[in-house]
This record gives sequence, C-alpha cells and structure tokens, in this order.
Amino acid sequence: MTTRPSARRFPMGAELLDRGCSFRVWAPDHPAVTLVLDGGAEHVLEPERDGYHAAVVADVEAGARYHYRLSRDGTLYPDPASRSQPERPMGASQVVDPHAFAWTDGAWRGVTIVGQVLYEMHVGTFTPEGTWAAAAEKLPFLKDLGVTVVNMMPVNEFPGRFGWGYDGVDLFAPTHLYGKPDDLRRFVDRAHALGLGVILDVVYNHIGPDGNFLKAFGQDYFTDRHSTEWGEALNYDGPNATGMRDLAISNAAYWIAEYHFDGLRLDATQNIYDDSDDYVVAALTRAAREAAGGRDIIIVAENEPQDSDLVRPLDQGGDGLDGVWNDDLHHSAMVAATGRNEFYYADFEGTPQEFISAAKYGYLFQGQTYGGHNKPRGVLALDLKPDAFVTFVQNHDQVANAARGWRLHQLTSHPRARALTALSLLMPGTPMLFQGQEFWASTPFLYFADHKPELAALVRKGRHEYMANFPSLATASGQKQLSDPEADSTFERCKLDWREAELNAPIVAMHRDLLRLRRTDRAFSSHHRPAADGAVIGPDAFVLRFFESHGDDRLMIVNLGRDIDRKSFPEPLVAPPRGKTWEVLWSSEEPDYGGTGTAVFETEKGWHLPANTLLVLKGK
Repeated sequence: MTTRPSARRFPMGAELLDRGCSFRVWAPDHPAVTLVLDGGAEHVLEPERDGYHAAVVADVEAGARYHYRLSRDGTLYPDPASRSQPERPMGASQVVDPHAFAWTDGAWRGVTIVGQVLYEMHVGTFTPEGTWAAAAEKLPFLKDLGVTVVNMMPVNEFPGRFGWGYDGVDLFAPTHLYGKPDDLRRFVDRAHALGLGVILDVVYNHIGPDGNFLKAFGQDYFTDRHSTEWGEALNYDGPNATGMRDLAISNAAYWIAEYHFDGLRLDATQNIYDDSDDYVVAALTRAAREAAGGRDIIIVAENEPQDSDLVRPLDQGGDGLDGVWNDDLHHSAMVAATGRNEFYYADFEGTPQEFISAAKYGYLFQGQTYGGHNKPRGVLALDLKPDAFVTFVQNHDQVANAARGWRLHQLTSHPRARALTALSLLMPGTPMLFQGQEFWASTPFLYFADHKPELAALVRKGRHEYMANFPSLATASGQKQLSDPEADSTFERCKLDWREAELNAPIVAMHRDLLRLRRTDRAFSSHHRPAADGAVIGPDAFVLRFFESHGDDRLMIVNLGRDIDRKSFPEPLVAPPRGKTWEVLWSSEEPDYGGTGTAVFETEKGWHLPANTLLVLKGK
C-alpha cells in the first residue's frame, strides 16, 4: 500500500496526503481562488499570508483533473505548479501520486562531477518514437559506449506538437508528448540500474510566450526591473517576489526528490536576474542538494558571460555549482575545423595556443576584453579544477546554428573531425557528447518549434534575423538554407536513424575506445591542475603532456595542418619519460576507425607527424 506523507513537501501544486489532497497556489492579485474539479465539485481555497490560497480536499485521488477559477475574471486556468497536463499546457491539470511508483534504485548514491562523461539528449528526436520508453531502450548502448550521465534537454510541458523544450510554461509537468510521468520515472530508474546518472535541463530565465498564464494569477511573477532576450524577466528580487522565488526553488528540489534526477543543467543563467542578498541560483542549488538527501547530485550552468564564480564554493563568495559549459573550446575547435570565424566566432582563430590554454585553464576569456561585445568577458578561473568545465565540440545550440544543422564531420574533413573529437574527449575537463555524435549521424539538428500561426511567423522572422549575424547567411541565398521552425518536416528530419550506429560502427568504436582510454588511463583522469601542459610545435600543431604522479606521462600530438617532418623539437615537453622512448598508444588514423594508418612517427631521420592526426604516445 502506498504510504503518503502527512504534510506538504512543496509550497505549490496539488499533493496527495494521508488525509486527502492538498491544493495550494500563489495568486496575490485575487481575494479568492476556487478549485474546480472535473465533474463539477468546487471548493473555495482559504487565503493565506504572502498571497497564497490553499485547501485540503478529501476524496481526491491520483488522476483527478481540475482547474482554478480566479475571482477577478472568472476564467478557468490550469495550476501554475501542475504535476501533469495530460492533454495540453492550457488544458486541465491532473493530480499525480509520486509515491505510487515502485523505485528500484534504493542503493543508488548519485554522481559527482568528477570523472563523468555527459550525453546531451533531446527525447523527442533521440528515437523515431520520441518517447521516454523508447529512449530507455538505448541506455545499454550509451553505457557500453562509456557515457556516465545523460543530460536530458527540458521536458516540462510546452505548447505545440514539438519543440526544444525551452519555451515551457508548466515547470512541474513532464510533457505529455513523451509519455506519462511514470514513464519518465522508469527512464531514470532504468538508467540507475545500469549505473548511469541523469540530469535535467531546466529553464528559470523566462517562461514561454505561448500559454503563459502566470500573470493571470499575479503580476508580480514578472518584473520590468530587468529584461531578457526572450521576453519579460522573472521576478526574483523585486517587491512581492515570494511566489516566483518559491516556484523556481521548489521546482529544482521537485525534480530531484520526485523523479530522482541526479542534478540539473541551468539554462542561460546570465538572464536569471537577482540583485537580492540570496541569489536565486545559489538558493535553488541548496534546495536541490537538500532534496537529494544522502545522494550526490551535480548542478551545471550555461553562462554566456563566463562567470566562474558560479562554481566557486559558497564560503568563497560563489554559488556552489559543480560545472559550467565551456563554449570557448567549442568555438576554437569550429574555427580550426572550418577556417571560418564569423559572428560569435570572431574572437577565435583555432590556433594551437588556444587549445593549449583551454587544456590548462578552461575558459579562454577570463576577464579580458572580448571583441564580440567590446567589453570584458569572464572572471579569472586559473585556480578551478578541470572537471568544472564541460567540454564539447557539439551541442544542441551549436549544431542548429550551423545553418543546415550539420554536424562536425559534415563541416570538415573526416581526418580532422576524428582528431578534434579525440582532443575534446581526452583533454582536461568534463566531456559531453551530443546525441548521434558517437556514430556521426547524418540527420541534422535544426531549430524547431510548433506555435500558433501568428507566433510562428514571429519566431521564424526572429530566427532569420539572428542567423543573419553570420555574413554568409545574411544574403538571400544564405537565408534560403534555413528551415522553417514550424514545419513538420523540420522536426521529423532531426530524428536519429539508429541504423547508422551499425553502419558507422568504426566511429562508434573510436568513441568507445577514447572514453575507455580516458576512464582507465591515470594520465587522462587527473582532476587537479596542472593536469597538462603544452607547447606549439608548428603553425597548426601542438603537443599536450598529461602528467601522471608516477611519471607515466602521456604525450598528445595534434597536427591540424599539413605533414610535418622535423629532425627534432627543442621543447622539453616532447622528451620521453626518463629511461624510456615514446610509442603510439592511440591514433586517430587507425584503420579500424576509417583512417589510412599511421606511419612510424620517429626514425633515425627525425619526426614525421601526419596531417590532421592526433597521436597519443606512452613511454616504453
């Protein structure tokens, strides 16, 4: 029999208790709020302090559907903290019993940032079915590949038949498009059984424009003290900010407590504005960790200005997060891959020194002037451990911003793509793959969003204007490359074709071998600085030396230019371990990965470094 608590766990929403169902909503603009149950029963909620209205109603069970009627307009609205919207965002809310699910992960202790390999997943395009149940069937493949944590893109309810999830309007309700709430729980439970963690992408910087009904309950969910790129800013620091702060902070704890997620990825934290004494990002991070009980969780942030204080401990003036996305490395890699540095790539040249600095220090911009903004970018982060920086050469934004949604291997030569992939997976940091990257998916990942016609037109116009910041896409011919976000075909084209995982088995093997090397070789699993040092040895070539405490160092040689033949290199980092010589441990030109083979790199005549190749050397 399901054991239900005697008191509420969260400040908002419908929660089943041992004596009925507790309904609570923040609606400070209304003297009265009425609960309207499907079937006709109505209950006026009792006003409480701080703008809340609440009641405990007997004989309400899981599955019951309901609305709220607001006193000032009489309109029926869904619950702002609805746990389920079985039909659509603006439909009836549904009571969910989280205690009825039979979890099997009681022994699971969670994950820390140390040693993880992330995998970004969009559930709707990860499989042809686009469901949590279908995605769960692929988890053994990810485990075998060497992935340790799935980074699931947003799943809270959003309008339309498809979308990225960043325009969500019901923060607590898993979208009905991917299945039922318990299907999401089964996905997480299955992942834990396999030894995989799961973190969830959450959006606390704005509410989607379609189906955004929070203002009907209270104008103070929003503020004009700040502005965002996507609409009205959320009120975390203005007068009467109680409701919005409670909504975000409790939402972070909710996903951890009721769905057993192993952490969160916070979207665009630069647009989470809060000038109060308790920054809401730090507050929701504390709440999420408390909700985890004895489990470890990881909190990762996207932050375009590169504020490294996000990942500093609270007692050092930071916000206590575990990781930040490192766009700098991606930008350098893409310029090295394509030779093009338009728009936000303009400050990057893809040079050997950029890769060396990224390996040593994470962010490339840590407070110096950034030409793209003509102002300083970043906060000094020379002391941060490598794990704090999430490294990648693909993610949902960056693939979609490649006009046709092309991936790295489609934008450059295959040898160079193999070399850059190896670099991103072996260098210091926390590596992340984007779905399909591991088998060089031919399917694109495009921007798609299903909105009402008038909003769809605005979204399409905005997308074209944004992409026109790339000069090559500002022309009429360039704009023709962009797919319509609202077209069914745009969404359908993005669904992975899993037959390619077998057809491209050599590339899967390459990723598997790289992740095994990272996992098992102590030189690549260092979590302290200096994890590596480097030197430029040619116009497009460099070495990284990975230090191992027992002297069993590894030397990575990366040549992204033409063949190099040199008698010697006057660089101490190239010297082999004492009493040993170098031999090849791994090569991106291995025939098993589709390469042409690796010639002997050192002979009596000197060194031969093949073009567009990454070599890992060990002492023998």
